[in-house]
Amino acid sequence: MEAVDARLVRRDKRLVLLLDPPFNHMHPSPGYIQGYLPGVRENGGQYTHAALWAVSAVARMNDGDRALEYLGFLNPVQHSQTAAGVARYRVEPYAIAGDVYSTAPHTGRGGWTWYTGSSGWMYRVAVEDILGLTCTGRALQINPCIPRGWTRYEMTFTRSDTRYHIVVENPDGVCRGVRFVRVDDREQFESTIALVDDRATHEVLVVMGSEETRTDGTDSSSPG
Repeated sequence: MEAVDARLVRRDKRLVLLLDPPFNHMHPSPGYIQGYLPGVRENGGQYTHAALWAVSAVARMNDGDRALEYLGFLNPVQHSQTAAGVARYRVEPYAIAGDVYSTAPHTGRGGWTWYTGSSGWMYRVAVEDILGLTCTGRALQINPCIPRGWTRYEMTFTRSDTRYHIVVENPDGVCRGVRFVRVDDREQFESTIALVDDRATHEVLVVMGSEETRTDGTDSSSPG
């Protein structure tokens, strides 16, 4: 992933490229992607599917700062915050673009929108990999990977008629690590919550901690 950051991330252009350099008159031909102009779609542009997997990868490496940075490059709203950005991006700021061009004179211009399955991947990466909320069967797993500067955030999970109001606090300024979880008045050291169907609203507090403190409450530096 360090090579990805060095070779494919363009912070000045706010892009995460699929490959570099793009193909142009290559022999033998790499296939259909050379049919696109250099820097367009799969031929060296920002291809949103792959870029989201890069976000997921750095989150799974516990780098919440970089995960949110990359996700911001993919957020259409952030491409459209100024008049110059709107003129450059030229597609809807409320729909995920399947690709963004990377080569002048069209650098930063959005490609196809609406049709792409990248919107589903963006939702999953944001909710599961960064906010850390994953539902499996009748259990809810909370394992965030967030920027160190995030001190607190809230989210609500609804299953049938039962609501879970979740507050995540990060007093130590870490990217990863859950110190303890409190469900209503019951404190636990596991980050998995057993779901119930009682049509009530449950208050969940998740307190993140330093990476030396495991979710079972023990110091990982201690012998045994």
